Amino acid sequence: MDRNTDYIALYKSTAAGLRKRFLKKPNVAEGRDQFASLAKNLSQQDCPSYAGFCSLAQARCEHGLGNFPSEIQCLVDAGRYFVLAEKQTSDLLCPSYQENLSAAINCYEHAIKVSVDSGEPSLAALNCQELAAVLLDFKKPGEASIYYQRAAELLLQNPIECLQNMKKVASCKINEEDYEGALTVLTEMQFMAQERGGVTDSEKPLGIYTDILIHCEVTRVLLLMILQPTPQRIRPEHAQTLEKYAWHNNSEDQNYILELMGFDLFLLLQSLVMSCQSNEIDELHALQTEIMPKLGQEQNELLNNIVEIYLKK
Repeated sequence: MDRNTDYIALYKSTAAGLRKRFLKKPNVAEGRDQFASLAKNLSQQDCPSYAGFCSLAQARCEHGLGNFPSEIQCLVDAGRYFVLAEKQTSDLLCPSYQENLSAAINCYEHAIKVSVDSGEPSLAALNCQELAAVLLDFKKPGEASIYYQRAAELLLQNPIECLQNMKKVASCKINEEDYEGALTVLTEMQFMAQERGGVTDSEKPLGIYTDILIHCEVTRVLLLMILQPTPQRIRPEHAQTLEKYAWHNNSEDQNYILELMGFDLFLLLQSLVMSCQSNEIDELHALQTEIMPKLGQEQNELLNNIVEIYLKK
């Protein structure tokens, strides 16, 4: 096929051939192949939105044939075509109501539903993750967090994958400056990691669970320094977190977290908490320089926010 081919006419004729007629059963398999060929050619002709509609039509044929894995793949392919079309519009700075992005979301949503109905929660979770990544590319962290959360729920039987998706939920909420929401998610992560991580003779979680717990602990402390909850409004689990960093505390919780993250990082976090509580700005600046190499990018951004907050006091 070339650029002179009337693709719309071909689409209409293929769709017409699938209509039920008296005493004549439509050839769904042939229609599926024709839609697949149309989608491929339209993609090569740089017409991704039209290719998306053809992939959707192909998915309907696969559904009629009972080929649910192929139906899911066609729906995802259609979603990817619509995403590409939306990116083209965005790159050209054209006015848009993001209708192609909306079409892509609908395709992924349908693929997720069919995956769940087919008893494939892991595949549904992968589609959730792919859609969430697309939404992040379009600067929609709030919507992305919804799909990362759905992926986490679908992967409850795989705690590591579940926790990694929850971590992305927390990052999306931090991106939106929903610090309360991020704190709630990280607290849930911490409880899950402690419960599912297993312990050795030293009462230290196994493997990657240690890294997850340290990430949750450090980020929660930074978020609490930003939120500055009053004693009357602080939740018990958050108050318990801050109590670990009191100078004269020698509780089991403090010893546990000290062993988990190491003396240097614990001491720096303890100094950070005390400097914030006493409003020691100079000390806070000095600590920022020391603690930055031990934190990730997102945590360092939170640390910058803390310094700015206390500078304005």
